[in-house]
Amino acid sequence: MYFLPEKLDDYVVAHSEEEPELLQQLTRETYQKILQPIMLSGPYQGRVLSMISKLVRPKTILELGTFTGYATLCLAEGLDKNGQIHTIDINEELHDFQRKYFDKSAYGDQIIQHTGSALDIIPALDMTFDLVFIDADKPNYVNYFHLIIEKLNPGGIILSDNVLWHGKVVEPLNEKDTSTKAVLEFNTLLKDDHRIETVLLPIRDGLTISRKK
Repeated sequence: MYFLPEKLDDYVVAHSEEEPELLQQLTRETYQKILQPIMLSGPYQGRVLSMISKLVRPKTILELGTFTGYATLCLAEGLDKNGQIHTIDINEELHDFQRKYFDKSAYGDQIIQHTGSALDIIPALDMTFDLVFIDADKPNYVNYFHLIIEKLNPGGIILSDNVLWHGKVVEPLNEKDTSTKAVLEFNTLLKDDHRIETVLLPIRDGLTISRKK
């Protein structure tokens, strides 16, 4: 997931904002206790998410794919003081782990957890959003987009993670590789949909910023 030379990547990280202590604790415990800790956003991308959220100053955030809550807390740093972040994850076993760190943060009361399929939960959310972060199962990225686009306020931002998919987006496609196929379809959708303007950033595994017109 690292496309820059290691020395240059280290320089980028060294000259960016440092990771807060609480997130360092969350990372350590995730690696100690949770399967697939590589799913964490990580300190550099976390600071990118935090910065974007602070620039947007959203009153409402929707996150698809909570995992252990790292990105949730990064995005919450930019919330309006009366704002809320709704985060959805299908794995109920992670609920208490997430809540422990949410409640240790300054944003515990602003973070609302939803457990289950995002395809079922999103339509039931009777609200609109200023910022959406998509970081869930890749085969449903297109479905998620179609569910959230009408719930996104004008000028609202969609952040989409893993859009370079370990570099597989520029390799010959294996027809059995449903995740890569889905990411390719999703990237084309973001580029072509007239309701949004999009820029794909080569940050870590690829992060797309799409703004609703």
